[in-house]
Amino acid sequence: MRYLPLEPEDRRAMLARIGVADIDALFADIPEAVRLAEPLDLPPGAGELEVTRTMERLAARNTPAGSVPFFIGCGAYRHHVPATVDHLIQRSEFLTAYTPYQPEIAQGTLQYLFEFQTQVALMTGMEVANASMYDGSTATAEAVLMAQRVTKRAKAVLSGSLHPHYRAVVETLAHFGESTVVALPPAPETMGGGEAIAAHIDAETACVVVQMPGFFGDVFDLSPIAAAAHAHGALLVAVVTEAVSLGALTPPGAMGADIVVAEGQSLGNGLNFGGPYVGLFATRQKFVRQMPGRLVGETVDADGRPGYVLTLASREQHIRRERATSNICTNSGLAALAFTIHATLLGEAGLARLATLNHESAILLAEALSTVPGVEVLNETFFNEFTLRVPGRAAALIDALAEKGVLGGVPVSRLLPDRPDLADLVIVAASEINTDADRARYRDTLGQILAETTS
Repeated sequence: MRYLPLEPEDRRAMLARIGVADIDALFADIPEAVRLAEPLDLPPGAGELEVTRTMERLAARNTPAGSVPFFIGCGAYRHHVPATVDHLIQRSEFLTAYTPYQPEIAQGTLQYLFEFQTQVALMTGMEVANASMYDGSTATAEAVLMAQRVTKRAKAVLSGSLHPHYRAVVETLAHFGESTVVALPPAPETMGGGEAIAAHIDAETACVVVQMPGFFGDVFDLSPIAAAAHAHGALLVAVVTEAVSLGALTPPGAMGADIVVAEGQSLGNGLNFGGPYVGLFATRQKFVRQMPGRLVGETVDADGRPGYVLTLASREQHIRRERATSNICTNSGLAALAFTIHATLLGEAGLARLATLNHESAILLAEALSTVPGVEVLNETFFNEFTLRVPGRAAALIDALAEKGVLGGVPVSRLLPDRPDLADLVIVAASEINTDADRARYRDTLGQILAETTS
């Protein structure tokens, strides 16, 4: 039985109070084309056994990432996750824990969040980090809002190196706020930080947002961009979608970044069909009071024993809404724990070794694919991801590879459908999971398909 406590008159009064004519007006921002005109055509109810069998048949249509040579990245990466990670996060004291509103009874949760913050600060080269965000894209949008609070300016300049999904999240928040977003177009010819981003920075600019490695996989020095931003009183927001790269590359903080955000999925977390993931957020000490989320600190109790507390909590649930820096009301706690366990197992030397293995794997793959007639590797620099130019439409080629059991990357047209000039580009990722046999199969299958297509 449906529970509807409100009478029609109650609903009319509520609609009148907020100033809309009917309920449909509440959905005005949803395009008409994607609204349901009638209820979904769902099958009739079934028993548990029948539903289980149906779901198993549907699941069998998927291709598990570990069952074929896998070279997909573009913001979500397949790495080996030690069995220890899953074993520990399944413990009931972690699995059932929630946001620690009462620190005195949540010491275990607070301690691992403190360790998480320490790891993130060290990896990014920053002075302070919060206790995680939803994911990398929302962390990026929160960084833009934070920069606007710090500088009291409204304009954000987004580099063409920024992942299109991240850009879309920033633009969505800007649409409903008072932000101005200048988004430079993604272009492979600007790889290596060659775009003229400094020309778009002025006295109204709050921040410049740059991803490194870039969307096309290029690695470059952030220092000149940081200097250009700081010369105009703006902040540099550095975005990292592949956390393993922090084990090999100069930390963004050492290159002048004021805020560093990242997607932490690569450590401890599987692909999981796109989530849940974990956002990393770090900044400089002087900006800490404008940082969103929560900050866990270490102290001692009345008897001198070490303890952990919520040092800073500027979320809506903790303080008055008008003073809050963010409306994020939880964090990806279990995903953050998985990140922390994996990073702890690796240690500093282990993370550097893992990063080296990724880079070496990508170099071997790039060398193998560059031998295929008609295929060109566009990058001069990369970490574990690079861009290929292929003959014809990349999307059709990727589909043909998938039919032959090779998941060969992400066609740029999938993320930038309005850019037909980039339809022949594929973004390819490699990691420590790829073997010589995987790389050889990709090369040989790609060559076979192209030979059949051009013959």
